[in-house]
Amino acid sequence: MIPEQFLERMHRLLGSDEYNRFVEALSKPPVRAFRVNTKKTDAAHLLPLLPFATKPLDFIPNAFYATEDKVGALPFHHAGMLYMQDPSAISAIAAVSITPGARVIDLCAAPGGKSTQLAAAIGENGVLISNEYVTTRCRILQGNVERMGVSNTVVTNLATDALADFYGDCFDLVVADAPCSGEGMLRKYEVAGEEWSEENVALCAVRQRDILNNAAKLVTPGGQLLYSTCTFSLEENEQNVSWFLDTHPDFTLIPVNPAVAAITADGISVGGRDLTLCRRFYPHKADGEGQFLALMTRSEGGTPRKSLKTNAQPLSRAEQALLSDFLADTLHDMPNGKVFRLRDNVFLAPDIPLPPSGVFAAGVCVGTLAKNRIEPHHQLFSALGKHFCRKLHLTATDPRVEKYLRGEEIDCPELQNEKNGYVCVLFEGAPLGGGKCVSGKLKNHYPKGLRNKN
Repeated sequence: MIPEQFLERMHRLLGSDEYNRFVEALSKPPVRAFRVNTKKTDAAHLLPLLPFATKPLDFIPNAFYATEDKVGALPFHHAGMLYMQDPSAISAIAAVSITPGARVIDLCAAPGGKSTQLAAAIGENGVLISNEYVTTRCRILQGNVERMGVSNTVVTNLATDALADFYGDCFDLVVADAPCSGEGMLRKYEVAGEEWSEENVALCAVRQRDILNNAAKLVTPGGQLLYSTCTFSLEENEQNVSWFLDTHPDFTLIPVNPAVAAITADGISVGGRDLTLCRRFYPHKADGEGQFLALMTRSEGGTPRKSLKTNAQPLSRAEQALLSDFLADTLHDMPNGKVFRLRDNVFLAPDIPLPPSGVFAAGVCVGTLAKNRIEPHHQLFSALGKHFCRKLHLTATDPRVEKYLRGEEIDCPELQNEKNGYVCVLFEGAPLGGGKCVSGKLKNHYPKGLRNKN
């Protein structure tokens, strides 16, 4: 149920004619979309395999409207070949021109749609800090980073002030997709209507200002700050942007990419300040839910990036020897990354210092250190599967795909003459998971929590 008080607010905001179009759009079913994960596949290969119809999004390549969103059991989803995401959420990162190799931080990243979109945009030479303050949501974020085969990302579970204190102004792009009252999701999630209130709008606006203050400290001179919400309220959107520009005079509002500007409405000016460069994604203007965007840049000058010391724990000499033997037997070449230990796990981490606490994962988790061996982690197969010496190639019509996703042992006679060892299972060329091949049989290592039930 959409709250009547919310509708009254939108009527005052939009005026009668546009409000009527807005309400008509809310009466229609939510729109579904997905991004193709170009790290693992491409649209030309993936689309003909999908069991539902698609249509391209106009404002960004490799993203499509879909007639189905219950894809969790499909092998395409398991293999991280696609990410289901609302079109308006996709528009947020599409609004920014991102340079490959950039250093980026996503402050409120769960469940991971924008982060995995950012990770693809910056490429293997870029570095992304993907942060989520709520621990349970951070685990979901980490799972999606692993599924999508991302290798250039550090997942953290910290408050934004802790990140600002540790890193300072060292990021080319800071994304603050702040927690909000969720007005843009009212037709999609019934709980959003149940939780909505004007009091919650006011509370969210205060919390967002705190996040924006910390976000500003992380932007390097000449860098950019993207502020976004999935709500319509002035308090959380334009009023916060106007406040931010008043309190941070070294920041300036700038235009978003023209393709996103074309499918969004202008921002609403407040207090005599022109905020039309802000963007509002409305369901009656473009297919999707609600989104607000404000892209700002920090003026040049100021102090250079401070030098930071990493808190990563190095491996002992014995552990280094164990890792070298494991990688030599498992991979045909050594991927990039700094090797370090986090608790009992070994990581290949991107080149960025790590905070003293709150690090969930950094780069690619190679595996867990056990007695005289390394137990490979699922992320090693997902992110670096194409580097494996031994691969099992499965197609969409191979019955072994479903058996593998149920966690069963499968026959692999094509590997009968290979040396026994760890194998990456690829689905239609995309790394799906792994196992250990012994005499033509694959001992299944697909994580129990990810397996299909039937």
